[in-house]
Amino acid sequence: MEAVALFSFTASGAGKLSFQKGDIIKVTEMEDDSCWVSAEIQGQRGYVPENYISLLPYPWFAGRVSRLEAEERLHRQDVGVFLVRESESAPGDFSVSVSYGKRVEHFRVLEGGGQYCIWDESFRSLNRLVDFYRAHSIAVEKVVRLRDPPSAAPPPPSQPDRNPYPNPYRSISQDSPPSARLGPSQRAPEPVAGKPRLAQALCDYTPPQTAHLHFLRGDLIDLLDCSDSRAWRGRCRGRVGIFPPEYVQPLFH
Repeated sequence: MEAVALFSFTASGAGKLSFQKGDIIKVTEMEDDSCWVSAEIQGQRGYVPENYISLLPYPWFAGRVSRLEAEERLHRQDVGVFLVRESESAPGDFSVSVSYGKRVEHFRVLEGGGQYCIWDESFRSLNRLVDFYRAHSIAVEKVVRLRDPPSAAPPPPSQPDRNPYPNPYRSISQDSPPSARLGPSQRAPEPVAGKPRLAQALCDYTPPQTAHLHFLRGDLIDLLDCSDSRAWRGRCRGRVGIFPPEYVQPLFH
């Protein structure tokens, strides 16, 4: 799948990829409980922070649905109506399920060297593969071209809260990137009575902006101003700056 970079990112360690805001990134694998996704950029493979990117909206991508569920969705659809799903038998791979009218056929997408293929033709992304088989038959024994269902509505504008790879970061400016997505067990602090004076960092926050406060997971932060729900102001390691409250746990003593 393809995604667009919401922010620029400079890799700070081995196995990670750098990119610029607006770059198109090919996502090759994703995990529900990880802050990082496997991706490819200009032939280089590595990891990128999942909340720096937004999956491009494609109504045909069904995500993690089973073979049986795909058949139920495509049952008695017009010939060529299809969906792309993550493979059950080979995690990280993809399958294309296609209606043949009275039955559904499944095509495994083979991947190697950054190329995707079903038959002889290879493509740099799933999107290009799908576009090719819209104009050419995906079947060998008869002509079957991929097509959207007649009732398919145009995809809505991409919104971070509706994105399959959500970006839970909320900031004053979209130019202010997060450091890494909080895990599912790490929620934004619930409002409680009283004003906290200290907070503990739940994860690293190292944005390039000088006005933002840099801190590492576990750091204690003196809270100076918590009046803005989008950005708090605090002191850590002798520096003062703003930061997203989702990244810290207030301490009440």
